[in-house]
Amino acid sequence: MECILVIAGKLPELDIIPGQFRQVLHNLLSNALKFSRPDTPPVITLKAERIGERSFNSPSDPNGRYYRFSLTDNGIGFEEKFADDVFKLFQRLHPKDRFEGTGIGLAITKKIIERHNGLITVRSDEGKGTSFDWILPVTQERLNGN
Repeated sequence: MECILVIAGKLPELDIIPGQFRQVLHNLLSNALKFSRPDTPPVITLKAERIGERSFNSPSDPNGRYYRFSLTDNGIGFEEKFADDVFKLFQRLHPKDRFEGTGIGLAITKKIIERHNGLITVRSDEGKGTSFDWILPVTQERLNGN
């Protein structure tokens, strides 16, 4: 049996739609497991830190209005030039016969995060792993349609 290590730091309470964020975490964790390296046990790390500005470069701020999350894996990764493509509907970087999937999970993930007034980006290094980073406000002014 393969060993999977998931490390989660302290996560905050946020003003979100819980069912939608279960979908976000499901999609990101599923991808981390699906695209693991066959010869390396998967290691997935999830962490969050409070920041002052809605920017991926914002420094930590214990009184900030946002949280920056990061989910990092040690999987197969991909070429950085495809970073924007992974969020496009039905976009696949790998052939269907090698990896299952429809190509909609990350598009849905991006839509949910944006609906919660957030941002998402991805960094990857082929053969070394991938890191999804997203920013969410601590409280919502209002959620679109809710």
